[in-house]
Amino acid sequence: MYGESFWNKRYDEGAYLYGTESNSFLAQKADMLSSPVLSLSEGEGRNAVFLASHGLSVLGVDCSKVGLDKAKKLAKSKGVIIETEVADLTHFRPKENHYGSVISISAHLPSKIRNKLYPLIERSLKADGILLLEAYSENQLSKDTGGPKDADMLMTVDKLKRELTSMDTILLREIERKVSEGEGHTGIASVVQFIARKKTSNQT
Repeated sequence: MYGESFWNKRYDEGAYLYGTESNSFLAQKADMLSSPVLSLSEGEGRNAVFLASHGLSVLGVDCSKVGLDKAKKLAKSKGVIIETEVADLTHFRPKENHYGSVISISAHLPSKIRNKLYPLIERSLKADGILLLEAYSENQLSKDTGGPKDADMLMTVDKLKRELTSMDTILLREIERKVSEGEGHTGIASVVQFIARKKTSNQT
């Protein structure tokens, strides 16, 4: 398991590990999002800062204080404000019916944690709130372009269908795409992309 000490060490190596530009899938779909936004495993701030620069209020959550300190520095350099919270997603409890959007970019978690967290994430969204996720797929195991080498932490279309059941799917696909995100994510990668809307109370 990649915990606090692992990520503090990775993020303390100087440069921004995954660069300072946002994830490209997020950038393409950002106009679907509304405030406030919860960003899971925000790391060094590139995605939160991007969203803040487009007028959204963002809370970036990560287990690494080192990463989130760098996120605040990045936000300051870009002239925007983001909120941050140091939290282990194993124990994280987001506010219910609070967020207009939740983003999960490369937030790779063991299934036992996802099974606890994802229902909380669904409940944290307001009615019609949007969840946007991109994660490496299990097919990424054969590539050396990023992501954990643990199939349980990687995503598939079927896993998302099973694990996020209170959402209306807008987009769900597995694709190969070129990723260029600092030195941490570089090259052709297999990813799963997911966008869904929280069902309203009158939907079955």
